[in-house]
Amino acid sequence: MQQGTTISSIYFIGIGGIGMSALARYFKSRGVVVSGYDRSETPLTLQLVAEGIPIHYHESVSEIPKQVDVVVYTPAIPSNHAELVFYQNNGFRVVKRSDVLQWITEQSFNICVAGTHGKTTVSTMIAHLLRHSNYGCNAFLGGIAANYNTNFWSSNREVSVIEADEYDRSFLKLSPDIAVITAVDPDHLDIYGTAEEVEKAFEAFSKKVKHGGVLVKQKSIESSVQLLADTTYTYSGKELTADVYATNIRVINGSYHFDVTGASCNIPQLILSMGGLHNIENAVAAITVANQLGISADAIRNALEDFKGVKRRFEYKIRETDQVLIDDYAHHPEELRALITGVKSIFPGERITLVFQPHLFSRTRDLCDAFAESLDLADEVILLPIYPARELPMEGVSSEMILEKMKHARVQVLSKADCLQRILQDRPPLLVMAGAGDIDQLIFQATQLLQTNPHA
Repeated sequence: MQQGTTISSIYFIGIGGIGMSALARYFKSRGVVVSGYDRSETPLTLQLVAEGIPIHYHESVSEIPKQVDVVVYTPAIPSNHAELVFYQNNGFRVVKRSDVLQWITEQSFNICVAGTHGKTTVSTMIAHLLRHSNYGCNAFLGGIAANYNTNFWSSNREVSVIEADEYDRSFLKLSPDIAVITAVDPDHLDIYGTAEEVEKAFEAFSKKVKHGGVLVKQKSIESSVQLLADTTYTYSGKELTADVYATNIRVINGSYHFDVTGASCNIPQLILSMGGLHNIENAVAAITVANQLGISADAIRNALEDFKGVKRRFEYKIRETDQVLIDDYAHHPEELRALITGVKSIFPGERITLVFQPHLFSRTRDLCDAFAESLDLADEVILLPIYPARELPMEGVSSEMILEKMKHARVQVLSKADCLQRILQDRPPLLVMAGAGDIDQLIFQATQLLQTNPHA
């Protein structure tokens, strides 16, 4: 980390973000004095505090450290944030999260996982395969690995597994030795404007792969998107024309059993207990990377069977004979399609009730038709109001836009309070709750109520 070698103290604005917290943990593990701000207390910020990182929750210049080497902020922080403005106007070294990732990875062998969906699961799977097999890696993840209850871990081996975020073109600051691209679907059009610009950014990312490096890309990515590297492999969960693919897929006792074939990567009798057919494909990508690193078939097989998933990615909050509640981060139409299809593969013939919180006004506006089409795959849908995140409301854009486009599922828009009441009243046997906003708090409440009021 050439540009970060002089850091003895660092401050994070937005420390509770999943990517920011991984960096905070990294610096804490290196003996750096770490502190931060976030707008609200969450289970993740409470964990950071328990690990010795002080955090305050009021936007206040009086509470921030004045002796600090570097200030890191996330693009989600508004430009007029009082603490950010103070540091920028008083000569402090203020950088984005992506700049710090660039510093960290300058001297390491980097496995960077990008894609408009799937990247969190694939990067976590890869990091788990490397850790479980004793190959070793530094992991910077966009989700909490259920095996370890963290989004960061370190190793003496200078290998970094990084979730490469396309938002704000952050991933273009990375230099992968191995890159994975899971999907190039239209998203973040508030940043890119058009689907074509999204594709151009991923083309630029593929060109960042170092000379002699490897690109692993999902087979169905349009051939018009020029994703190239010195060595390129395609992967798929079912397409036999891919370089590496899954075969002989079965569901046994709620787990997937399958084989992986192709590109000198032939591993039979694999078991994945994480739900969702799309996660078989994610596993194929991770296995392809592990195979490139020379990890043995037996080590890969043992590690995958032990993989417990990623929190908020097809996570079972309740799994009883008469009640199932699945929590998922899906916030893009293709993610919702994969989620619902995956639920159907494990619970064939069961009626699916889906609660979805749209994330961002711009995404809802731009992808409204696709959202409606994917959500129609469920039997009953409850739409929550749009979670605005970094955006201000847009005239005429609401969850009702999606409702009006839907044709098949029974659908209604409810407030969180009314949704919770409906869940407790109806007790749907197969309940799926999805979204990237603050729906996780509602899921926690629903889980508690359903478990503590079994006969309500």
